Amino acid sequence: MKNAVKGDIIYASSPDKFEIFEDGYLLFENDKIIGVTNEINDDYEVIDYSKKLIIPGFVDIHIHAPQINNIGLGADKELMDWLETYTFPEEAKYKDMEFAQKSYEKFVNKLLNNGTTSSVVFGSIYNESTEYLMNLMDKTGLRAYIGKVNMDRNSPDFYIEKTQDSVKNTVKFVEDTIGKYKNIKPIITPRFVPSCTSELMTKLGEIAKKYDLKIQSHLSENRREIKFVNELHPECNCYVDVYDKYGLLRDNLNTVMAHCVWTDEHEMQMLKSKQVMVAHSPYSNGNISSGISPVSKLLKNGVNVGLASDVSGGHEIFMGKVIVMASILSNMRWVHIDNAYPQLKFEQLFYMATKGGGKFFGDVGSFEKGYKADFLVIDDDSLSDSNDRTVRERLQRFLYIGDDRNIQSVYVDGKKIK
Repeated sequence: MKNAVKGDIIYASSPDKFEIFEDGYLLFENDKIIGVTNEINDDYEVIDYSKKLIIPGFVDIHIHAPQINNIGLGADKELMDWLETYTFPEEAKYKDMEFAQKSYEKFVNKLLNNGTTSSVVFGSIYNESTEYLMNLMDKTGLRAYIGKVNMDRNSPDFYIEKTQDSVKNTVKFVEDTIGKYKNIKPIITPRFVPSCTSELMTKLGEIAKKYDLKIQSHLSENRREIKFVNELHPECNCYVDVYDKYGLLRDNLNTVMAHCVWTDEHEMQMLKSKQVMVAHSPYSNGNISSGISPVSKLLKNGVNVGLASDVSGGHEIFMGKVIVMASILSNMRWVHIDNAYPQLKFEQLFYMATKGGGKFFGDVGSFEKGYKADFLVIDDDSLSDSNDRTVRERLQRFLYIGDDRNIQSVYVDGKKIK
């Protein structure tokens, strides 16, 4: 059956402009978009959301599921102290399945209610609870890459793996989950260079290649972290070269690296040539004093950039607010640090939160023909004022002052899941 939803439709097919169809129809069949139009024939079954905004589902390309309970804590510390004080003790609790089930149900409900239809997710080092998260995400109907975290050095004795155990458990995790779900896929997840030995990184690179898997990790987030990486790996020129040397920089949109706050010219060229996706995490970068990422410069140099909540370094899971914070930090960087690169525009930011990050999943995040039918229905009536507003203005206002209460319905693959 061919379906259509009627409403005020807006999406970004490129970083430069919105496609807007006021009182239009979003056409889809099964799980794929057919197109958008203002005219329709009798071949379609129409769901009427007149006067509501219809937008693509949000894409969050970097989020830590086991940190969901720590939202709003630790913003008075830098990265390494924050990890030791808050993060590692919290993630270690996910060995307890009762705790993991309760916490992951909360996490998945928050993603769903906030309209994050696609996400790239760090789990914990534990297979059982990470696979439970995958099952729960699949049952809910969301789309995600989910990884079992690896860490065999510079980690507390209560949350660390022996190298061979980490490798063995990763292979088991991959073989148990690859091909098991339609929209949930495993991803290789070395936490970051300081917590992974050269041997472990090499083995993880081999696993990724053998099973043709994507990779996620962190890169050049914090100055103290970068100094530590340089001390650990004098055989490499810089942080990104460590990942490349040990096979963890898979090309062609097969790797996502979070943060890249202190990325230099060499790293930018590496990221561009390998087509790595950078996960810009504005709330986290501010909360734990990492810095203001040079997003405009990354984009100008041809690097792929998507937006990320980075819960719980970031305290906001609603991608609308992530867009807003990314805009604010971009303005401040332009004013105070580097005016050679312009502030990010609204169209660019929305693109990064939808189609830009969606590239990591394939045809996700737009309403162009052949894209996945993932979309949100936004009731913004409570946000209206005494003036007539354009569709673009209504979208901007929803992102700035709206929240999950304005998200009336969530669709993934053309199926209503909220």
